[in-house]
Formats: sequence, C-alpha cells, structure tokens
Amino acid sequence: MTFIELSNLQKRILSAIVLIAIAIALTWIGGFAFGILASAIGLSVSYEWQLITAARSTPLTRGLAWASLILVLGVLLLTQHVLLMIGLLFAGAALVAVLGGRESGYWPAFGLIYSGFPSIALTLLRGDTGDGFAAILFLFAVVWATDIFAYFNGRALGGPKLAPRFSPNKTWSGALGGAAAGVAAGVIFAAFIAPAGGVPIPMIALLLSIIAQIGDLGESWVKRKFGVKDSSHLIPGHGGVMDRVDGLVAAAALLYVIGAILVTPEAPYDILF
Repeated sequence: MTFIELSNLQKRILSAIVLIAIAIALTWIGGFAFGILASAIGLSVSYEWQLITAARSTPLTRGLAWASLILVLGVLLLTQHVLLMIGLLFAGAALVAVLGGRESGYWPAFGLIYSGFPSIALTLLRGDTGDGFAAILFLFAVVWATDIFAYFNGRALGGPKLAPRFSPNKTWSGALGGAAAGVAAGVIFAAFIAPAGGVPIPMIALLLSIIAQIGDLGESWVKRKFGVKDSSHLIPGHGGVMDRVDGLVAAAALLYVIGAILVTPEAPYDILF
C-alpha cells in the first residue's frame, strides 16, 4: 500500500481548511462548544509559550502558570463569570511573577495573561446571541484577510522592511496591504448583517487589523529572542498554534476591551451590531 506524499504547501492548505471549518462550526454552535474552542486555543498557546521561554522560567513558575490557567478555563467553561475569570487570571499572573522573581517569573506570568485573556475575550464576545456569532465572524474576517493579504502583498511587492528588529521578513507593503484588506473584509461582512453599533465599522476593522499585525510582530520577536523558528509542530505545514493565532488573540483582546468599555463587559459584541 502506497501513501501520497504531500508537499508542505499542500499540508498547509489542508490544515487551514480543516481548522477554519472546525472554528466556524464551533462558533456557530456556541455555548459550551465554543468555550472548548477558546480553551483549546488558550491551552495550546500556553504550552507553546512555555516551550519557547523555558530557559527563562522554572518548574515552579510553569506549574503555577498551568494551575492558574486551568482554574480560569474551568470557570470559563462552567460559569463564564466575567469578574471572576479576569480576577483569577491576573491574580495568578501576579502570584507567578512574585514567587518567580525577575525574569523567571515575568515570562511565565505574561504568558499566562497572553494565553488566558484572549480565551476569556473570545468566549465573552461570542456570548449566546446571534450578535455574538456575527461579532466572532467579523473578527475572523478581518484577521484572516489581514494575514492572507499581508503575506501575499509583501511577497509580491517587497520593499522596505516593517520592523527588522522584530521580524526580518515583514514589509511595509505587506502591512499596508493587509490593513486595507482587513478593513475591506470588515466593511463587506458588516454590510450583509446591517451593523447598528455606535462606532464606525471601518475604524474598528482598521484598529483590529493593526493590532493583529502587532500581535504577529510580537510573537516573531519572542521567537527570535529565544532562537526558535516555529512555536511548535502541532499543525502540519503550519508549525505551531501561536504562529496561526498570534494576530487573532491580540485582536480578540482589543475588541473585547473596546466593547467592555464602550458598551458592557457582559455583552461587548453590542459595540458592532
């Protein structure tokens, strides 16, 4: 029996199709199913963060970070109590930082917030309403369009580097093309679902596109600092989960904060629709 050997690009495309299908299906189902998706993202990001930064942490700080994250995600799946989840997350990060001291505590503490807060944000943005479902799809549309067009526009046009200290391959042409595509995707998506939020959709889409690219740069900087190419090999053809969701988690956190401040922490998606 022979097996077809897939190229890296073919693996990348197939993995992307499967992951997108799973993400959209669980988003549509919502509730506990979406909580599982958000928790899986948080756990995967935490695992990869600890792999990358292991040289600057200790077994104690890593154990405390894991225990804190699992506690937060347990509350997320069972109650989705906003203040309790966020309070536990930051209390856990403070404990890790204090007991770890200096860098051996700071890196795991930041990793806890980096993996835990976006999981909370995604779950609260989804909520249990049609507006929450639309908000997550809007987020997906903006971030995915930004990622795709930044990559291909940058490769096609090249030009000056965006931030070579953080990522040697990203260019201004890619960043601007990604931002334009993110805004366009957000506006087109919103046009089909009649937005009624108080903040203009193009402005929110632009902010999300920019923060998604900053999240991508930040993850690249961390990997470069620790001499790592891929955050892991969990996704065939793609590397790690962090490599795929660095922009999404940053954008989700920002969208939740905007919605929580301008609308309410319990229904942040109302900022859009």
